[in-house]
Amino acid sequence: MDIKLHKNDLPKDLEFGNKIAIDCEFMGLNFLRDKLCLVQISTGKSDAHIIQLNRNNYDAPNLKKILSDKSVTKIFHFARADLVFIKKYLQIDVENIEDTKLQSKLIRKYTDKHGLKDLVKEFVGIDISKQHQTSDFGGELSSAQIKYCANDVLYLHKINNELNKMLIRENRINLYKDCLKFINTRVNLDLECFPDDVWSH
Repeated sequence: MDIKLHKNDLPKDLEFGNKIAIDCEFMGLNFLRDKLCLVQISTGKSDAHIIQLNRNNYDAPNLKKILSDKSVTKIFHFARADLVFIKKYLQIDVENIEDTKLQSKLIRKYTDKHGLKDLVKEFVGIDISKQHQTSDFGGELSSAQIKYCANDVLYLHKINNELNKMLIRENRINLYKDCLKFINTRVNLDLECFPDDVWSH
């Protein structure tokens, strides 16, 4: 694995291609209180770039540029959560999205386990540790935390590809694509503090 930690922003000259995996780490799950700490990116080639953001100003123009690039596909696992923090703290909209958790919920009806650990085990054959999921990402990062962050993006390309094959096979790919169109609206509802299903009775 080629794992690199970057302070504040990505280097200007990095090339990622047209499809990247993205994950974020926060100080908690409440975007009004808990800040965005890290953004991880992988090209799917056993690499991970971990950006430790400056939480005083979130000045990261190179990172914002790639996240805002509509020509680049961005693979998330549970995009809704990451995009709320990205929009709140980086002040950008992210488009051209894939979401492996959404894919899994639409096609893996033989299980109720849709976490990243479960997907990596099924489609990659690796049992990754989630021990550091609830650790402090606001200070200096340990080597174990860095490895955990890398694991969150290293396998998303393969998982995304395999789930898309299943969605196509079972004729649910169009339903998935229609759901993706709603993600940024769902994010805006979260930012306006509408956490519940607005379609419910």
